[in-house]
Amino acid sequence: MSGAGPSDVVYDLGSGDGRVVVEAARKYHARAVGVEADPLRVLFSRLVVYLLHLKGQVRVVWGNFFHIDLSEATIVTLFLWQGTNRKLESKLIAELRPGTRVVSHIWTFDGWTRVSRDADQELSMYVIK
Repeated sequence: MSGAGPSDVVYDLGSGDGRVVVEAARKYHARAVGVEADPLRVLFSRLVVYLLHLKGQVRVVWGNFFHIDLSEATIVTLFLWQGTNRKLESKLIAELRPGTRVVSHIWTFDGWTRVSRDADQELSMYVIK
């Protein structure tokens, strides 16, 4: 949906087991950064990245995405709660450059103009202005 490619830097906020960042690197040849607060999921993700020889392309950060600089991202993906999206809005607007694509699974951004929607996958894409 986001049109990811080799020139993109994909950030997955709440990256869980790392499948989004791994797929971004393997299928779309993008650089990718996963941000995850659960240390066990971070370790698992890092192990997968290592075993798939993606260490130069994928980085998994242990931490709170509210405290991570997102300014290098060209694409941000997330599957968070509606309330978390609301709290994240000002950070995304402040840190992301115009043209950065934000893809959210299920939960939306109130007041933002959706540029694309995949109803089957429950994905919405927004572009930072």
